[in-house]
Amino acid sequence: MTEPNSNPIVLDGRSLAKEIEQTLAIRVKALKEKRGGMVPVLATILVGEDPSSATYVRMKGKACERVGMESLKVALPEETTTEELLAEIAKLNANPRVCGILLQHPVPPQIDERACFNQIDLAKDADGVTVLGFGRMSMGEPAYGSATPAGIMRMLSHYKIPVEGKHAVVIGRSPILGKPIAMMLLNANATVTICHSRTKNLPDLIKSADIVVGAVGKPEFIKGAWIKDGAVVVDAGYHPGGIGDIELSAVVNRCAAYTPVPGGVGPMTIATLIAQTVESAEHLPR
Repeated sequence: MTEPNSNPIVLDGRSLAKEIEQTLAIRVKALKEKRGGMVPVLATILVGEDPSSATYVRMKGKACERVGMESLKVALPEETTTEELLAEIAKLNANPRVCGILLQHPVPPQIDERACFNQIDLAKDADGVTVLGFGRMSMGEPAYGSATPAGIMRMLSHYKIPVEGKHAVVIGRSPILGKPIAMMLLNANATVTICHSRTKNLPDLIKSADIVVGAVGKPEFIKGAWIKDGAVVVDAGYHPGGIGDIELSAVVNRCAAYTPVPGGVGPMTIATLIAQTVESAEHLPR
């Protein structure tokens, strides 16, 4: 019989995000003083009226305010075309005050989302969504990592979770979450297995993992019984009712560490986006 682990490490993204914001506020103040009152600007683009997307954009705008940055909100109608969106992004690329550009995902189906992501200037790709940025990150070259995976890596580092030599199983293969977190873990010297909803023998693969990353986008798709005792559990999902991609209730008393849902990965995504915008501001010519 397995002895319950009554002291797992809670990977508290909410408290870490607050610490990061406090540091960022100091850096933004220094930038403002250095540049005659000019503050970094994060441009957010929202196409259509999806309520969840609108909520996420508002949260990112409030995070900007908390660190002393400005948020430039670009709201476009549901019927916007790819060409019109590309033109808006080009304007933001050319705006010297804009240091980071966020195109809120998903966009309406008539838009070529990948083409629009790739239109973002690499130097302003604070959300880490371009193909070039992904390639550079994968090769270990300077680039802003996709915000959610980069936030996860920062959280693992902050809580001193060993990654090197560990077997990490990533469930999910999206271009802004599953694939980049797999590359980041690989670059940190983990051995990485990438799975998805169609992987055969998925429970057995997950059972072998020292680190489990749930990024499949399906509520509680990953069962607690599939996760071995003492694993590190990272749940990058969020669904109505406050549940993630992993059945956390069945594993929290057996794991070494876990991200709560909510309050784990989500706050780190926003903090990382803001941090990468500030870093862009520090490097962009003025």
